[in-house]
Amino acid sequence: MSVFAVSDLHGYPLPKFLRLLESAGFSEKDTLYIIGDVVDRNGDGGVAMLLYIMAQPNYEFLIGNHEDMLLNCSFLFDEITEENIDTLTPDKLKHYERWMRNGGGVTAENLRKLKKEDEEAFRSLMQFLNDAPPAAGVAVNGRDFLLVHGGLKDFSPEKRLRDYDYFDLLWERPKLTDEYFDDVITVFGHTPTLYYGDEYAGRVIKTRTWINIDAGAAGGLPPALLRLDDLEVFYGE
Repeated sequence: MSVFAVSDLHGYPLPKFLRLLESAGFSEKDTLYIIGDVVDRNGDGGVAMLLYIMAQPNYEFLIGNHEDMLLNCSFLFDEITEENIDTLTPDKLKHYERWMRNGGGVTAENLRKLKKEDEEAFRSLMQFLNDAPPAAGVAVNGRDFLLVHGGLKDFSPEKRLRDYDYFDLLWERPKLTDEYFDDVITVFGHTPTLYYGDEYAGRVIKTRTWINIDAGAAGGLPPALLRLDDLEVFYGE
């Protein structure tokens, strides 16, 4: 029984993802943590992937900033009527502009299609995202891990996880020199590793206290799958 983690799939094709899991020897006895940002930017916007994830009993999904943007724009999927058109406030329009600017158009389009074809599946998907936690702790082979999408803004070892708000956990971009807990390995994505330099493009970064597993699937690079048992990394196609 092994534990794996992946993040920032951003519309990566489901068949390729399943081949990645197979290459790592992933089975129904193992557990997979998806650390946010399944949606937006590519393919069908991650809709098929989310529907698949929802159906897997051994998958654990944590929310990313792109799913948070989606939820902030859930009004897009309501029928526009004379009664609710006045509820399109400047704040909602600001959320809409941010999501579209960050690649949400393809996801919105495919969610509208899903709602039209299978409204029950659409509502289940939206509830699934609403219920997703922002972080998780897991112990594997005597090592403790904290899984979170973006990192820990204004980190302090004395600060409790509940003292961080969503923005702190979902939008943080740690520097290479940042350090977190001495006795817990923090695993996150959100910031493609190529942002730290060309030498890191498409590769996982491991430091003394944290691991960044966003290998750049948003930009067309293969995603990375981390096995927490031994910190081995498997890369997609």
